[in-house]
Amino acid sequence: MELVEAKGRFIQAWGTLATQWGINRTMAQIHALLMISPDSLTTEDLMEQLQISRGNVSMNLRDLMDWGLVFKELRSGERKEYFYAEKDAWKVAKQVAKERRKRELEPVVKLLDELKNVPVRFGNRESETFHSTIESISRVVNLADGTLDAAMKAEESLILGSLIKLLR
Repeated sequence: MELVEAKGRFIQAWGTLATQWGINRTMAQIHALLMISPDSLTTEDLMEQLQISRGNVSMNLRDLMDWGLVFKELRSGERKEYFYAEKDAWKVAKQVAKERRKRELEPVVKLLDELKNVPVRFGNRESETFHSTIESISRVVNLADGTLDAAMKAEESLILGSLIKLLR
């Protein structure tokens, strides 16, 4: 396999994989191209290499910057904007986890905390079932949140060491 074909396959695969993170395919393809590019790219470079419109590139670059996955570079004397992505896979994974936590897990934790404050009417099976279910879900969500928090704070070597021990 030649480099051009390998790059194309990686960009397509990253686009497919990233849809599982809550990132659309085109956004992920832009991210993939920026990750494997040795230099920063312009909007025009991205449009040409991915065969997508300026509006599509601009909208997705803005979203990628909001996610903290892509950064803008301004060069002295040039009007064009250049973009680059973090190339360290561990940092990318931590940033995706951080954003997903903020967008998905934190609102659920907040909602569950509110729902736990609804008064329990003892002797009312519907009320008791509601509360026990909310408490149960809350424990699981808080455990997941704590585990994710610990993983995000951990160093890569610690996590890999733990995984290796588990696999033995």
